Amino acid sequence: MAAGDAEKGKAKSATCAACHGAKGISMIPMYPNLAGQKEQYLVLQLKAFRDGQRKNMQMGPMASSLSDDDIDNLAAYYAGLNPAG
Repeated sequence: MAAGDAEKGKAKSATCAACHGAKGISMIPMYPNLAGQKEQYLVLQLKAFRDGQRKNMQMGPMASSLSDDDIDNLAAYYAGLNPAG
């Protein structure tokens, strides 16, 4: 069972869509697809970007303002998407 609220995650995902695609499938090869990723993996990665444990010029600033609830909700949303589009 998802820890986050996928509907809230969907509402929060507009910024993510610029690089990772509206449905979590990136049209830009250098950005990973998020659709269908394991929820806990997404949580860990977003927290690592937010907390500075993982460095990335684009993701650091994007994740810096996310709360734990935001991260849980985004992870639930993307984990629930079909990776085939």
